[in-house]
Amino acid sequence: MRQFNYTNLKESSWSSSILSYVSSIREHKGKQELYIRQKPVEVERLVEVARIQSTESSNKIEGIGTSRTRIRQLVQEKSTPRDCDEQEIAGYRDVLSTIHESYEFIPLTPHVILQFHRDLLSYTDKSFGGKFKNTQNFINEFHADGTTLTRFTPREPYETPDAVDEICRSYQQAIAQQVVDPLILIPIFICDFLCIHPFNDGNGRMSRLLTTLLLYKSGFMVGKYISVERKIEKTKASYYDALRQVSTDWHEGRNDYTSFIKYFLGIVLNCYKDFENRLGSVDRKSTPYDIVREAVNERVGTFTKMEILELCPSIKSSSVEAALKRLKEEGYIFSQGGGRSTSYVRNPEYQ
Repeated sequence: MRQFNYTNLKESSWSSSILSYVSSIREHKGKQELYIRQKPVEVERLVEVARIQSTESSNKIEGIGTSRTRIRQLVQEKSTPRDCDEQEIAGYRDVLSTIHESYEFIPLTPHVILQFHRDLLSYTDKSFGGKFKNTQNFINEFHADGTTLTRFTPREPYETPDAVDEICRSYQQAIAQQVVDPLILIPIFICDFLCIHPFNDGNGRMSRLLTTLLLYKSGFMVGKYISVERKIEKTKASYYDALRQVSTDWHEGRNDYTSFIKYFLGIVLNCYKDFENRLGSVDRKSTPYDIVREAVNERVGTFTKMEILELCPSIKSSSVEAALKRLKEEGYIFSQGGGRSTSYVRNPEYQ
């Protein structure tokens, strides 16, 4: 049976690309406090947007969803769940809020993981919330012709409690001994968690909640302002491909974590860059028009006023509307539809 000992990672060597990612992330992390001090109002707006996007995207990856209006109402606790999907969404919201508010006081233990899982499913009628799996589960691929291929068989139910305990203890020991940078250890832990697949349902969402917790506990707070889950959702094919590579020879302990480490670091670095881009430079002033035009340039395909607002936390809704109107008059963008359903698209001549 496979054993987990992350302290052995001190013997590992890492590629120049991984080390470059780590160095860049730490550089951006150092700048974040400056932005938070100088632009507190804009930062607070980012927090609210990120909470909504994280809750929406992490569930959407698993095929769970509702309208954007309902997502917003649920995350802001202005409504109660109306169906099974909304029950799952409300559970994710609650666990994410717990992490945001108390991460410093939440240890990585099997007991905490079980509590998170209980809360994740607390609005549903599922009886296995807060309990490790009691039946064997499989990670399957579903093909267009209707056939199913079992890609990976996780640890068996009777092995699960000890395996989760082992990865938690080993992670804590490796962090305490500083045997490897947390930015490398976190994706390794998440890979092992997913390969153990400890629950009958909710493993993917739990892995993303634990990712947020571990990043926060190691001082990487970017997920509070820019949704890590949204970045994963937008690159879902690469996410699953990286996990597929990691699972090869996992049971024998001969697997290579490199693909998922690189994917994970790329996501985190992209979040830090996005954080700085959305807030703009801290040492120069840009007009609302300049900021909106830059946000429009980041969009591919159609977009809405609400999406531009989320990218421009430093300016008001009326300023975004005025900038979009000017861009339309200049022929830089075209509008489609009308009223609340209005969307925009960039003029192909400027793409």
